[in-house]
Amino acid sequence: MDSNKKYWKGLEELQQTPAFVENAKGEFAEPIPVEDVLNEAGLSTKTPRRDFLKALGFGLGAVTLAACNRTPVHKAVPYVIKPEEVTPGIPNYYASSFNGQSVLIRTREGRPILVEANPNSVGLVQGTESATVSSVLDLYDMTNKLQNPQIAGKDAEWDKVDTTVKQALVKASSAGKQIAIVSRTVNSPSTLQSIAVFKESFPTTTLVQVDPISYAAIRKANELNFGKAVIPSYAFDKALVVLSVGADFLGTWLDGEEHTQDYIKNRNYKSLEGGKMSRHIQFEAGMSMTGTNADVRIAIKPSEEGAVLISLYNEITGSSLAGGIAGNDRAATAIKLAAQELLKNKGQAVVVAGANNTDIQVLANAINVALGAYGSVIDLNNFSKKFQGSEEAFATFLNDAKAGRVGAVLFLNSNPLYDYYDAKSVEEALAKIDFTLSFSDRADETASGLNVIAPVSNYLESWGDESSREGYYTIVQPTINPVFNTRQAEQSFLIWSGNVTPIFDFVKNVWETQILAGSAKKWKDILQTGFEYKGKLAAGTYSFAGNVQEAAANVQSLAKTLAGEGFELALYESSAIRDGRYANNAFLQELPDPVSKVTWDNYIALNPKDIESLGLGENGVVEVEANGYKIEVPVLAQPGQALGTASIAVGYGRTKVGKAGNNVGVNAYPFVLQKNGLNQFVSKAKVSKVSRTYELAQTQTHHTIEGRNIIRETTFGKYLKNPASESGRFAESHKSYDLWNKFESPGHKWVMAIDLNACTGCGACIVACNIENNIPVVGRDEVRRRREMHWMRIDRYYTIEEDGVDYTKEKEIANLNDFQNVKVVHQPMMCQHCDHAPCETVCPVLATVHSSEGLNHMAYNRCFGTRYCANNCPYKVRRFNWFNYWNDSRFDNYLNNEFTQLLLNPDVTTRSRGVMEKCSMCIQRIQAGKLQAKIEGRPLKDGDIKLACSGVCSANAMIFGDANDPNSEVSKALRSERIYYVLEEINVQPNIGYMTKVRNTFEA
Repeated sequence: MDSNKKYWKGLEELQQTPAFVENAKGEFAEPIPVEDVLNEAGLSTKTPRRDFLKALGFGLGAVTLAACNRTPVHKAVPYVIKPEEVTPGIPNYYASSFNGQSVLIRTREGRPILVEANPNSVGLVQGTESATVSSVLDLYDMTNKLQNPQIAGKDAEWDKVDTTVKQALVKASSAGKQIAIVSRTVNSPSTLQSIAVFKESFPTTTLVQVDPISYAAIRKANELNFGKAVIPSYAFDKALVVLSVGADFLGTWLDGEEHTQDYIKNRNYKSLEGGKMSRHIQFEAGMSMTGTNADVRIAIKPSEEGAVLISLYNEITGSSLAGGIAGNDRAATAIKLAAQELLKNKGQAVVVAGANNTDIQVLANAINVALGAYGSVIDLNNFSKKFQGSEEAFATFLNDAKAGRVGAVLFLNSNPLYDYYDAKSVEEALAKIDFTLSFSDRADETASGLNVIAPVSNYLESWGDESSREGYYTIVQPTINPVFNTRQAEQSFLIWSGNVTPIFDFVKNVWETQILAGSAKKWKDILQTGFEYKGKLAAGTYSFAGNVQEAAANVQSLAKTLAGEGFELALYESSAIRDGRYANNAFLQELPDPVSKVTWDNYIALNPKDIESLGLGENGVVEVEANGYKIEVPVLAQPGQALGTASIAVGYGRTKVGKAGNNVGVNAYPFVLQKNGLNQFVSKAKVSKVSRTYELAQTQTHHTIEGRNIIRETTFGKYLKNPASESGRFAESHKSYDLWNKFESPGHKWVMAIDLNACTGCGACIVACNIENNIPVVGRDEVRRRREMHWMRIDRYYTIEEDGVDYTKEKEIANLNDFQNVKVVHQPMMCQHCDHAPCETVCPVLATVHSSEGLNHMAYNRCFGTRYCANNCPYKVRRFNWFNYWNDSRFDNYLNNEFTQLLLNPDVTTRSRGVMEKCSMCIQRIQAGKLQAKIEGRPLKDGDIKLACSGVCSANAMIFGDANDPNSEVSKALRSERIYYVLEEINVQPNIGYMTKVRNTFEA
């Protein structure tokens, strides 16, 4: 490549800090703890040779004698009467739903072990996000969940609970007091119907919906401008120009996975081969996952978001509203260029804004009307039913409670003592209510202080449904009986209303009388397919009714609130933990953040220049103060962060969620700024240095490839002139010499193609791989020691294109645009299954060998842990088991207990201490696919086999298949002009090809 770009994983790699150099220079990141191993045997490295052999001889003799005298007893319980639908060794699949998405639950011998997207689902997403695929772990989180309902903190029977609740409800209703059901958004037809039945018996009942992460401003703006208080759906596949102001629409903003699926359709290899690629411009303060994928990214302060939209509106409409962008020349230039692109693509362009501010959303609506986005990209008729919560409704509830007008409150999937910005106000309100109850499955921050806890069953134990979008309905059906003495909230509503209908019959009746009325489908059909899709309504176009001048003036008022000394603090939602509801999911805690690669913590992200001005060193900690609330939080140097701004993720700092999630990170919800009845996720903060240090568990520079040139990147303009632009094909320009004989693969040859344009870096593939292949969670301290066990990782590389910069000089590095204007590339990296695999030649016991189908296999019972293979692997994708993570009490906080081990996939063996492991290309799925084709008496077809990683990817970034089939999708993808092979020049002949990253920049 002729580019002057330098790619680096983190500032420590760019600046070659002493700690990074020390970790990188050794043969291994950490030596084997020989002393610890010997200590467990009562020995040490100083033990004399004679005593060592004596102890060794006695140990072997004792073990042998014990083995002779005590044969292990294995108890097996046979199927006396085998369930008709269960065949040992064969998985069963059940259609269900999670967060409104139709999914398939794979079970083995009655145990749910994996959640996957329903491949037959139409209308919405084909992949899943990390929270969906990891949700199966929540079923087995049994050491933290309640086993029985509780009254006053003590276990009770359901009959007693029902009597107590009925008496309290009758008392409140008779007194004319309000019975409040406080819940997150409810979009389940059956749940809403059960609440309606409940309300018939208790007419003073009100449903108060409140979401920790609010999108109420979008609904309010749409009601003001179009008379429809809805959250629209966005067809990003119909947008050739996308401009986002603070909206992480590929991550946590609204429906990230659905947006990803649509967005990628105009950017993947098929679109590029057709000569089409969308252009994406992102304005934001902190580096979001969406910002890392943008063609053009501009760092701005949160107070400048409104100014950007005002300037953009002026450029597009020719207006002259006051309050446009000032003092940010790069942003002003980008706005002018972006306006030209948006106008050039009227009807195929869209502007989205992330702020929960009505005036900012009104400005975005006005721009989109001028661009003709409604009816093409934005659809108000086929609206989203998610995020219906209202902060104003919850504030009214609190005021009513404090005034004594609320006699009872029932919390359904709601935890306001943790995730509401003013917990003290919630406490004061609850103190004035006679009866309080929570349906939480555990004694969480709110439930632990209430009169009654009526724990609900997990969704994998329940009957129910969801409707996440107008016209789209999904069924929830149980895959296992309730493990503990729990009951669905809907059943409780019915029982307390005097209705004894079983929940199965109730849900079935709702579907037959409401959802399927007039449809040819029957109830049994829904249980098999998992969903009912009534089709899309005509989108329609809308005229704008609103006062843009007033909105612009109000936006300037908000900007003044954030003016003055200190940092502008932006709060955001973690892509894994989200709003905190998944805090006790160990798979998600150990999933590296897509941008920072931090696990097991939140932090304050600051620009490296701001860190320098605060006098902070490595692993620094600061005190953050805003809204009368203080916390101490570790600092992360984040390239791309706007100067004078800071970012902190909400969803951390839980105290009563479970062993894995308790006291992980700090709670940032109290920093939320309340303005005009809406939660603003921005604030003005004072940031000051504290004396202590704290090491974040960060994976970004683990397994570094030593600065080798492994990223290929070009622009769309160059690609159109030459599709092979910047692919840097080594084999075409150099003669190679082989030290190994060529492997023949006469049958199948399993390969993969990865499209760097499609990979957004979300990490769902990592979680799917972990669950499918029994990869253990190791915890924060082990990650700090570079011992994470993930078979695949998504490397995140930063780059700054600066001509003439000498990257070896610290002074020049320090002046690189103040680290605000960096670009990012995500690269999935796993075992490359090389045909000339260097790991195979150095293993002294042939524990790693090559198959006739092109795969690099591991024989775990041969491996005794020399780690030569890891040292010889140029891609650093092999993992060493430092402990028996599944059976070591030191890791009991995570997955080592009798319940969570029920999650293990019986098709994949768990690895023991001292064994090396790595990506197997889901060999168990390959074998199962071949066996199924053989049973059906047909050849294996392309698409029969989906790997865990490729199957979960909503962007279809990873394409797996048989290279010996010229018509397979992977064969076609590997014939792309963009294909290159990482480290091709060392001639290890990897079987995973990568497609050059293409950016549609303004220069293109």
